[in-house]
Amino acid sequence: MKKFTITNIRKIFLLGICFAAGNNLQAQETEETKVESFMSNFSISGSVDTYFRTNFNGLNKYEYNEAGDIIAGPQAPASSFANDPGFAIGMANVILGYEGEKVGFVADLVFGPRGEDAVFASGAPSNIVNQLYAYWNVSDAVTLTLGNFNTFLGYEVISPAANFNYSTSYMFSYGPFSHTGIKADFTIDDNWSAMLAIMNPTDWTEFNPYGKYSFGGQLGYSNTNGSAYLNLLYGEQMPISDEATFQIDLTTGWDFTDAFYLGLNTTYNTTDGAGFYGAALYPQFQTSDSFAIGLRAEYFKELEDGGPVYGTDAEAIDFTLTGNYTVGNLTIKPELRLDKVSNTPSPVFIDSDLDGTDNLSSFVLAAVYAF
Repeated sequence: MKKFTITNIRKIFLLGICFAAGNNLQAQETEETKVESFMSNFSISGSVDTYFRTNFNGLNKYEYNEAGDIIAGPQAPASSFANDPGFAIGMANVILGYEGEKVGFVADLVFGPRGEDAVFASGAPSNIVNQLYAYWNVSDAVTLTLGNFNTFLGYEVISPAANFNYSTSYMFSYGPFSHTGIKADFTIDDNWSAMLAIMNPTDWTEFNPYGKYSFGGQLGYSNTNGSAYLNLLYGEQMPISDEATFQIDLTTGWDFTDAFYLGLNTTYNTTDGAGFYGAALYPQFQTSDSFAIGLRAEYFKELEDGGPVYGTDAEAIDFTLTGNYTVGNLTIKPELRLDKVSNTPSPVFIDSDLDGTDNLSSFVLAAVYAF
């Protein structure tokens, strides 16, 4: 009787071990399934860019007087990015993303001079966050996004991998870069969309130190040949002013043939009578599978009560001719640019003889690797 009891105890003990092992194996398989499910929806992308820049009729180095004081230095158009002389670096951009059935997130990190310029008003000089947001697909027609996201206004963007031209326009440079807030995107039908947003003051992306907010809106139309977006921004933007900024912006682009594309951006921005307006055309020709050439022809006008670039009532014209030669994931971008600025009290550029001039011609050779 004693022997029978011990045998049964052993069986029960062995069954308990097997049951525990099975549970552990099932838990391990469940965890592995969760990891596999997460990784299948997780992505890493981004870009790396670098460039060479030189002026044809302007300074490319510092000039000193006999006392050793700097009297002039390298010049560039008063637009964002790609303004350093000689061989220079842009940025490394790493984008981490998760796209689930209902929810997801984007963490967009930037390193380097271009990235630092993009997050200039973040509140921390060493900030590397370009975008950081989470979203919820409430339904097939509504998506809510909360966090820091790049602006919905304008034709160009911060990432050089998504722009045809390497240097940027005046309208892009002095319109918003990024916003932090909450937005709701609406899919109206197969062609029409809309967006509404409540945001911090423009480019104050890390937090809101002023208790002021702005409102954004967008109406979009798209089909297989292109798209058009009408964008609105209204609200108190700057801590030094109680006046609200109003900006209206139209961005559109269409494939007229398999080889010819034409984009258009026009914008108007005003804060108590100060601001700017402008328009730019972006014709682009695909000459082969690996090469395309495109032009940005921009007119930029500052308002009579003041402007953010060259001053009251100044006018700028920018012609930028850019080639895109693609080898795998690498795009080589040779670029010729001519800027002409008028209606200023004195010339804004200095030529190689240290004389004032109203125009600047330059060349950029950029390399952009996207992954």
